[in-house]
Order: sequence, then C-alpha cells, then structure tokens
Amino acid sequence: MHLISDPSTPAAPNIDFPQFMAVDVRIGRIISATPLIDARKPAFVLNIDFGAQIGVKKSSAQITEHYACADLPGRLVAAVVNFPPRQIGHVMSEVLTLGFPDANGAVVLFAPDREVPLGSRLF
Repeated sequence: MHLISDPSTPAAPNIDFPQFMAVDVRIGRIISATPLIDARKPAFVLNIDFGAQIGVKKSSAQITEHYACADLPGRLVAAVVNFPPRQIGHVMSEVLTLGFPDANGAVVLFAPDREVPLGSRLF
C-alpha cells in the first residue's frame, strides 16, 4: 500500500481520539527478512515478533532502497496490526509496517529510538 508521500500535502481532516485509537499501532522486532520474488515492485517479506499477545506476523514491505535483508533481523519496527490481511504476490501480508518517504520517495522505517517491550501500543 503506497499512500501520499508529498510533504507539501495538507494535513488530513481532524479526527477524534476514538478514531485514532481504532488504528492499533504496535512495536515488533523483525526476526527474518527475505526478498518477495514475485512482487511488482521490489519488496521484502518480514516476519515480525509482536510479543506473546499478538505473536509473529508477516508483512510485505517495499523497503529495498535503504535496507538489505541481512541487516533487518533484530530491528524494531512499528506496524498497524488490525488491518485485514492482504494478498501481496504469494504472501498474505498480515500487518502494515510503517515508514516515511525520504526526499526521493523511498521508505525509511519508523521505529522508537530506545528499546520498548514487544507489542507496546502507540498512544
């Protein structure tokens, strides 16, 4: 899923706190990363551990510009864990891994700057 990435785009309309809380953003640790072979755009399949409550989930992520598969295991990432699964190539992507576009539109992963417990929820 690729959303608007132009920094000059106006902010989205106001929402209330319950609408914000409906999006469940959690911290997980990448445990493995492999190339998504049949993807239309270069991507990796990430296996992300979100702790005991949520478990390990798969995510298809178009992050090949700044990251190599070998460098991703052990890295903390933020992801939306309550979107419906989505078929991406031969992989069922279960979570949406979050990132921001760099100046050229390539994804930079979003993560905390310190260790936090796996499964911690954004608030």
